[in-house]
Amino acid sequence: MKRIILITALALIAAGAYAQQVGPGGQPLRPRQAAPAPQEVFTGVVINPDNSVTFRYKNPKAVKVEVSGEFMQGSAELKEADGVWTYTTEPLAPELYFYSLTVDGSPIVDLYYSVVKDIPRWMNYFIITKEKGDRGDIYGVNDVPHGTVASRWYDSKTFGNRRRVNIYTPPGYEQSGKKKYPVFYLLHGNACDENSWLDLGRAAQILDNLIAQGKAEPMILVMTNGNPAQQAAPAYYGDTYTNGNTLPGKANFVDSFPEIISFIDANYRTIAKKEGRAIAGFSMGGGHTFTISKDYPNTFDYVGLYSAAGSNISDPAQKQKILDMKKNGVKLYYIGCGTEDFLHNSVLNYNKQLDEIGFEYFYRETPGGHTWGPWRIYLSEMAQMIFK
Repeated sequence: MKRIILITALALIAAGAYAQQVGPGGQPLRPRQAAPAPQEVFTGVVINPDNSVTFRYKNPKAVKVEVSGEFMQGSAELKEADGVWTYTTEPLAPELYFYSLTVDGSPIVDLYYSVVKDIPRWMNYFIITKEKGDRGDIYGVNDVPHGTVASRWYDSKTFGNRRRVNIYTPPGYEQSGKKKYPVFYLLHGNACDENSWLDLGRAAQILDNLIAQGKAEPMILVMTNGNPAQQAAPAYYGDTYTNGNTLPGKANFVDSFPEIISFIDANYRTIAKKEGRAIAGFSMGGGHTFTISKDYPNTFDYVGLYSAAGSNISDPAQKQKILDMKKNGVKLYYIGCGTEDFLHNSVLNYNKQLDEIGFEYFYRETPGGHTWGPWRIYLSEMAQMIFK
């Protein structure tokens, strides 16, 4: 009897399995198949006790695997054993480092480790920290009070559209009642957008940590999209990056900047005057900062040019604008550039022009090129020097 019941049950299961293969109208359906196992499996990045870093990548079918990054010149080959490829660096100084892996000549993204998106590409990174307060520590997410980042949209009459801006408010802003805060406007460079200072520049982490250590004053940080033809970062509005300093037939980013200030002052508790405002940017954003600060010479007490493009006051009219800034008073005019930056000579030439008219500035020169490493340093340093 038990055998008959078992046979009957198996028959019903088989019939049910067959019935599941038939769709509406009696048409047979293809059976579902398990997804194929991935052929390339990352096994991550290991930061060793001596702060060397071991890259591990599992792919028995690979022929050649390479790693490159800001921590080395060129690239290095990983060595294979039992299908796992490895390479270990020398001990590294505290810093945030981007890296890329290349497998048989094709760059790939390590989906099993920290990844961020720079507009043209996805990039992996890791952070080296030795002690509290070093660069790696300042760039990291630590057990400190955290600020809030909000993405807001404002109406631009200049461009005739709505635009996205990221705004960091410091820890305690929501609970601080009527307290007003200074505002730091932070601009991006070419091939970047309003997300870049957050994702690649670690701006929120830098301010969180510096404020917690008492090294920076609590402040509001405003990160704009400086591409007139692009209302927001790709995936937030449109699917592609659109660069350009001018929206054809309309205006340029500098023309639109007063309406950004008006939006922030109207929606946040700000110190809405010169001593409560700072502005800085790198590369194209440094060029924007240079122009905005001189075209609105009584608006900012603190100005930062990081690897600034287009800084030139040889024209008498432009020189007069800088002299107007000098007359109105600027508490900090910060200039930073890497010694390997392709704009290094242009920056030194601009410094010379400032010397000739007796305009005081603070100059920070660091190793490195036109990359995020120096720009994070300049932000970390300038943030400690403003609103004091």
